[in-house]
Amino acid sequence: MLDIKNIRENLEEIKRAMLNRNQDVDFNQLLELDNERKLKIKEIEHLRIQRNKKSKEVCNLKNDGTKYSSTLTEKINQIRVKIQEHEKQLLIIENQIKDFLLFVPNIPDKKVPIGKEEKDNKIVRFIGEPKKFSFKPKQHLEIGEKLGIFDFVTASKISGPRFVILKDKGCVLERALIAFFIDVHTKKGYKEIMTPYLVNQSSMEGTGQLPKFEEEIFKCAKDNLYLIPTAEVPVTNIHRNNILDASTLPQKYVSYSACFRREAGTYGRNTKGLIRNHQFNKVELVKFVEAETSDKELESLVLDVGHVLELLGLPYRVVLLNTRDLGFSSAITYDLETWFAGDSTYREVSSCSNFKDFQARRMNIRVKNKKNVFPHTLNGSGMAIGRTFSAVLEYYQQEDGSVIIPEALRKYTKFDTIK
Repeated sequence: MLDIKNIRENLEEIKRAMLNRNQDVDFNQLLELDNERKLKIKEIEHLRIQRNKKSKEVCNLKNDGTKYSSTLTEKINQIRVKIQEHEKQLLIIENQIKDFLLFVPNIPDKKVPIGKEEKDNKIVRFIGEPKKFSFKPKQHLEIGEKLGIFDFVTASKISGPRFVILKDKGCVLERALIAFFIDVHTKKGYKEIMTPYLVNQSSMEGTGQLPKFEEEIFKCAKDNLYLIPTAEVPVTNIHRNNILDASTLPQKYVSYSACFRREAGTYGRNTKGLIRNHQFNKVELVKFVEAETSDKELESLVLDVGHVLELLGLPYRVVLLNTRDLGFSSAITYDLETWFAGDSTYREVSSCSNFKDFQARRMNIRVKNKKNVFPHTLNGSGMAIGRTFSAVLEYYQQEDGSVIIPEALRKYTKFDTIK
């Protein structure tokens, strides 16, 4: 959530920032509501002064043993009723301001390139070079089905399209990736945490999924609970309405969870196989940091995620997203894209973002130092299991259809080849 004071003081700059995001936001209504709020607060303060003055008169008359008319107490009661009425009106105005701000995205960081489409993203660096195959590499869907390690047909019968059943060594590889990611990140100082998969509306609002993207989320309507699209939601909400001690920062968490997304509007866009399913597994990294260090903490987060890809021997590139590709809550995002040999292309397997104080303001998370300020929150996929699974199948496939297991995973799988 943006700071309304910042909007008022830097209105034109923030309008331009929204246009760069392809968001034409009319802030006039918001500023009018803010003016009403300020006037209402002044009215309440004025009435409280009157009430306190009258109450003091009554108190002084009582102390002096002097009789006072019922008219005086009646006036005090009338003022009290007026205050209550104004407070109700103030609450309505404040809720209208909150509702407006909940739909306004974050301001892009100055480093974010202004752009209109994917080609405007900036490639920051390449790590490793894709190997050359002596045969035409297959896509992971064909590889996995021939190996008998996943089954989309039966999953569709059970649940519908874009679900998968993993089988045999496919299950082992999935679990191996999860355990491997968690082990690597905990050694880097991330604290492992497991959270519920169902969260309430406030949690979804806190990280920015609601109210803007309700159509993307699976909801249990009877219980008013939502299935999480990522562990970022419950993990970041751990500290909702908390005051953190500055000496405890940065706080770093790693969390495995299943994730659930409707993926509305993405049909036909990289939906084959394990790339964009309604249910998938992911290991998520979340950080709470001080504002002064958040830039460096984001760079560190990108390196931590990249380290996992390097251990797996997968070539990848780091891409800085442009203003139109930024997520709603993000101020700056780096995507890590690894090489998919079957398509001869790089594809996202992790997204690392700095939300600055946007989420902390929505969740009322503070840092206690000289004065209570908002921390910055960061998160990154560390990593998306299905996409990494797919990249491994394609990169380590052999001409006979088998797949070599990356050496880093073999102590988890207990086998070195899927045949």
